[in-house]
Amino acid sequence: MAENFKRQNNNRGGDARNNRQGGQRGRRQGGRGRDQADNQPKDNISEKVIFINRSAKVVKGGRRFSFSAFVVVGDKAGKVGLGMGKANEVASAIRKANEKARRQLVDVSVGDITIPHEALATYDGAQVLLRPASEGTGLIAGKTVRAVLELAGVKNVLSKSLGSKNVGNVAKATVSALQGLRQLDEIYSARGLPTPGKKSRSENKDSESVSSAEVVSA
Repeated sequence: MAENFKRQNNNRGGDARNNRQGGQRGRRQGGRGRDQADNQPKDNISEKVIFINRSAKVVKGGRRFSFSAFVVVGDKAGKVGLGMGKANEVASAIRKANEKARRQLVDVSVGDITIPHEALATYDGAQVLLRPASEGTGLIAGKTVRAVLELAGVKNVLSKSLGSKNVGNVAKATVSALQGLRQLDEIYSARGLPTPGKKSRSENKDSESVSSAEVVSA
């Protein structure tokens, strides 16, 4: 009897331990699944970290580190934004920069193959020159300019960074150059002129009147 009672107690203890381990394993797996779901992008906006800086402050107990991150975001279809975040951890700094960049998205005019015309922009000491390129050229640009152009949706371009090499200033100069781009139909509509290849209303009326007169005379 005593041996049977001990055997039953051991079986119950083993079952309880297995249940606890299984529950902990399930919770861990569920937590990983939730983290993976949270890390997945919820929209079409992509992000790229182009600069992380570490700074140290000397205090009584030693050195206290802080981090700053510079992030560019875009949908690769004409929207791009920049943001900078500061925090005591790298992940928090990137998250803050990403949130700020998403709030500062701007629309830029990019063509199907390349940019519509040459653009030159200056921000503080940085100067960026963008030139149209033929199909198949790709993005001929440095690291910072390439990141901004890629997330903006530009496929072929020739670029040159002039002046300061500061990452923030170069990125802001690139966005400024993209904002200065205009398509041909936008320029003509702003000036109140018909787009080349399209007839205005008056020209259409004149052509209709001429055709009707020819029909009557015939």
